[in-house]
Amino acid sequence: MKLQRKNRLRATALGVIAVSSALALTACGSDNNNDTSSGSTGGTGKTSSASNIKCDGAKGQLLASGSSAQKNAMDLWVKNYMAACKGVEINYKSSSSGEGIIAFNQSTVGFAGSDSALKPEEVANSKKVCSAGGQGINLPMVGGPIAIGFHLENVDSLVLDAPTIAKIFNGKIKNWNDEAIAKLNPGAKLPDKAIQAFHRSEDSGTTQNLGKYLGATAKADWPYTAEKKWPAPGGQAASGSAGVAAQVKQTDGAIGYFELSYATAQSIKTVDINTGATAPVKATPENASKAIAAAKIKGTGKDLALGLDYTTKADGAYPIVLVTYEIACDKGNKADTLGTVKSFLTYTSGDEGQKILSDAGYAPIPAEINSKVRETVASLS
Repeated sequence: MKLQRKNRLRATALGVIAVSSALALTACGSDNNNDTSSGSTGGTGKTSSASNIKCDGAKGQLLASGSSAQKNAMDLWVKNYMAACKGVEINYKSSSSGEGIIAFNQSTVGFAGSDSALKPEEVANSKKVCSAGGQGINLPMVGGPIAIGFHLENVDSLVLDAPTIAKIFNGKIKNWNDEAIAKLNPGAKLPDKAIQAFHRSEDSGTTQNLGKYLGATAKADWPYTAEKKWPAPGGQAASGSAGVAAQVKQTDGAIGYFELSYATAQSIKTVDINTGATAPVKATPENASKAIAAAKIKGTGKDLALGLDYTTKADGAYPIVLVTYEIACDKGNKADTLGTVKSFLTYTSGDEGQKILSDAGYAPIPAEINSKVRETVASLS
């Protein structure tokens, strides 16, 4: 009996590992615009006995779309939530921040994900969708580092600073053995190989956040306005964070930018950033959290848009960060999806939802900010 029980436990453990691995590969393998997460059936209105997820008011199907940066986190959240809230189906379409905001302002989704806060004109458009005098608001839900991933045979570590990154991505530095790169990497055997820089093909909040970092720290070498559309000449385009990561993974001499979770899942090497701190800073969730913790709320009323300090030189603070917002109406949400929106976002902003972020390569939202997110989610109407 003991041997049988031991074998059953071993089989269960292996099954859990297999499911977890499959989830990670599925989450990181594609940003296909038709990719959705779906679920099954059961009852609602109860707190799951297996977790602290409260399903009160949740029912039916909820459509959402937007940021591919948060896709890996969203896949985990949706899986856990639907396991607890039987009969509720959350379909999150991973596309881009720009497409998510368009879908929200066309009233085709219950909430959207965006890696940059709503612009004034987007807020104005949201007032046509949110009834009862409501408008779209930004709820910071996921933080994390934007990794600069590279693929260079026989080079295992690489240090770059903001001006050098800017010159690489706008085509001014063309070869890996360039003097500027060599100076930051004494002793490294940099090959005489052409740099192949990859960027996002569609409007992307990740692109905009990278632009904000370069604009703040390397203005002379990055004279572009930080927008979702890639601004610099040259380079090669790929769709979604997964598309950029895939190109870097398979191309010797490549460099690109994407959320750390994509680098982690595909074992892509990432650049350490020379910020002027005592040592170059690695792209890790912990180091991103140090930078995000210094963020200030710049939104007004129930809007919780954040101002990030991309110029930080604090030891261990990774400066190229993004915060993904869930965008919902502060009031005037659709009656048939309001309960599900509140229930799901209560979970994602709660302790249980935030705890899983670090293991997936993301950074939880700092507690002081997150407490305001929870209050705001509870007040949605």
